[in-house]
Amino acid sequence: MFQLDSTIVSEEILTNDFVCNLSACKGACCVDGEAGAPVEDKETEILVDIFKEVKPYLRPEGIAAIEEQGAFVKGEDGEWETPLVNKSECAYVTFSENGTAKCGLEAAYNAGVTQWKKPISCHLYPVRVREYSEFTAVNYHQWHICDTACTLGASLKVPIYKFVKEALVRKFGSEWYAKLEEVAEEYTKS
Repeated sequence: MFQLDSTIVSEEILTNDFVCNLSACKGACCVDGEAGAPVEDKETEILVDIFKEVKPYLRPEGIAAIEEQGAFVKGEDGEWETPLVNKSECAYVTFSENGTAKCGLEAAYNAGVTQWKKPISCHLYPVRVREYSEFTAVNYHQWHICDTACTLGASLKVPIYKFVKEALVRKFGSEWYAKLEEVAEEYTKS
């Protein structure tokens, strides 16, 4: 671990490689598990505000779950998260013809319908961020469903922090990311 401004960062995001391999995993991170995607406080209002615009990009099951449960829900851990369909799939998930999970929020963003891509937790994955009173922890979340992403990342030699660069900049800013790159450069030299 090392400190970067008010963040404590796991060295694993520098030392482990990762590139999503959707053709292999089919977007399992959006459908497996027992909880929805983490949603920050400020993102809850966004989910409510953009629902009408996003709705045409969602499945009927997802729309029904959102209309029944709300655009976001309080998880068992007391934190906000996306609602689920069948206690498994994120309500904002759609599926391609070959069964690959895709994000309806991101589809609406890519179509220019909204200005918001998706929850930062999804954008950052496999990096997980946890806010504490004195600092923010930035960690690698290792999940067996992403083994093929680790393999692909290793073959392409793409460390996690580079794979999620856009999301890290979105979360912490370009100055923070530039400092992270400096740390990574020093780390690889030693």
